Amino acid sequence: MIRTTAPSSVRKGAALAGVAGLLVLAGCSGTADAENDTSTDTGTDTSTESSDAGASGDYADGTYTADGSYQTPETVETITVTLTVADGVVSEVEVTGDPQARETEQYQGQFIDGISDEVVGKSLDDIEVSRVAGSSLTSGGFNEAVESIKEQAAA
Repeated sequence: MIRTTAPSSVRKGAALAGVAGLLVLAGCSGTADAENDTSTDTGTDTSTESSDAGASGDYADGTYTADGSYQTPETVETITVTLTVADGVVSEVEVTGDPQARETEQYQGQFIDGISDEVVGKSLDDIEVSRVAGSSLTSGGFNEAVESIKEQAAA
């Protein structure tokens, strides 16, 4: 006998996989919306991070470098963050990446172009970004690197 329909367990599994795929893609979309919401998201994260500021100590002046990684739908990406800190305030930032996917190159470039405006002049304790110039995933790697830099700079 030839079966013309799939078993219900196969249909349910395919439907769940399809929904999961849509959720992953939805998280990657909306660069125009992301650019419009950048100041709102960053402000929210900054105030949340400020509540943790009392738990940390002073930071030694200097230039610190750390790597951060983040997951994209295609691969795991890595960026290198270099921060110059003076009196606990970020005076300079440099971010470099080695994108493995073509789309990642675009988002990392947008992130690198916009990150200086988000962190220079701010206290190291107040830095935690969620979305910069339409790039939300790169922020995860940046925040990971900043945490490592805080540990390095702790006096």
